Parts: sequence; C-alpha cells; structure tokens
Amino acid sequence: MSLITCRDVSFSYDGIVAIEKLNFQVEEGDYLCIVGENGAGKSTLIKGILRLKKPAGGRLDFAGSLSADEIGYLPQQTTLQKDFPASVLEVVLSGCMNRLGFRPFYSQKEKNLAKKNLERLGIGHLRKQCYRELSGGQQQRVLLARALCATKKIMLLDEPAAGLDPVGTQELYELIARINKELGITVIMVSHDTQCINRYADHVLHLLHTQLFFGTAEEYKASPVGKQFLGGVLNA
Repeated sequence: MSLITCRDVSFSYDGIVAIEKLNFQVEEGDYLCIVGENGAGKSTLIKGILRLKKPAGGRLDFAGSLSADEIGYLPQQTTLQKDFPASVLEVVLSGCMNRLGFRPFYSQKEKNLAKKNLERLGIGHLRKQCYRELSGGQQQRVLLARALCATKKIMLLDEPAAGLDPVGTQELYELIARINKELGITVIMVSHDTQCINRYADHVLHLLHTQLFFGTAEEYKASPVGKQFLGGVLNA
C-alpha cells in the first residue's frame, strides 16, 4: 500500500519555485533514501512530508489511515539541542506528546512505551542520565527512541549519522534497519552516506531542484546519475 504519493508536485518560496516535477511513491514498509547536493530541495520536501509546507502545484497524497502525527521525525541536531538539560527518559517521553490530547500528564502506558523503546535501542540503563552528558552516538539513539514513540508507520530521518564516528554510524544504521524490518516501520532517510544506498535502501530518490531519479537502489546504482553521485562521494 502506498503511504505517500507525489504527482507532479512542486514547492516554492515567495513565488520562486524551489523544487518541481516530483513523481514518486513511498510504500508501506519501504526504506527510501533521499540524496542530492546541499540546496537541492531535500529540506523542502521534508517539510512537505511533515505537512509543514503545502505544495505550490501537483498533488501530495497521504494514505487515508496516515495522520500527520504518525510520522516520527529525527532532525539534524543543533548545538543548543545537544546541550539540552533533561533526563534521557524525559526526552524520549516527549515523543509521546502527540498522544496526550487534552491530558496534562503522560499515562503509565506512554511511560512504558518510552522505557520499551529505550530497551529496544540498548539504552535502557541510561534513562535517568542527563541527555547532555551522553556521547553523540548515545544521543542519537535517544532521539531515535523518541521518534519511535511518535510513530506507528513512518520514520523520517535527516542525516542521522552526521558527526558520528564509523562505529557509531554502523551501529545506528543497523538499529534503523531493524526498526524497518522487524517493526515494519517505513523509513525515509536523507543521507549522503553511500552505506544507506549500498546496504539498506529499497528505493532511492535523487533531487536537484527536480527529480533526477526515482527507483530501486539496484536501478539507481546502474543509472548514469547514480554512478556519478556514488563515484563522486567515494572519490571525494
């Protein structure tokens, strides 16, 4: 089942087209990697998927069973966010805010969900620690657990391994792959890392103010645009 379908979609800022002619779909359980140069339109598309920005043209359709608050989002961290003075459990629990409705407090069910996701990502023992005292890799696991609390169907990740060492990067990718395969959660990842394409992605969307490519990862690796991008990254 298609969760997201783009039909000739475009987005603009102040009347100037930022990205156009997007035609792709995201299937349930898919692992989509979005690639492209800086300024290619990836961030604009993310805002569209999060329903923070409306298309200037075309149709961006979501499955009837997919609500805006069922998309877990792991953005790039700012320096200020890395120094956030809260406990690990408090940060992860904040992913349940879309479940509160008019309630002022988290229920035991939501607290149990947060603890379960901490255990699932191997950081249950850190739940009482201060978030800003953790390593970069540990912080990303916490944010991944937070995003997992926020979603039932789709997880959107923006360069989740940025700033991590190779070991931390590999561990994070393996966790994301497990979430995709074992929990059936659809993954949409913005990344420049060839690992995302070579080892994990089912489909690839390549942007440069328009859609240069959309198809399977194998088709992308065999395409001219894929060969140029992957060769350029590997030789950079």
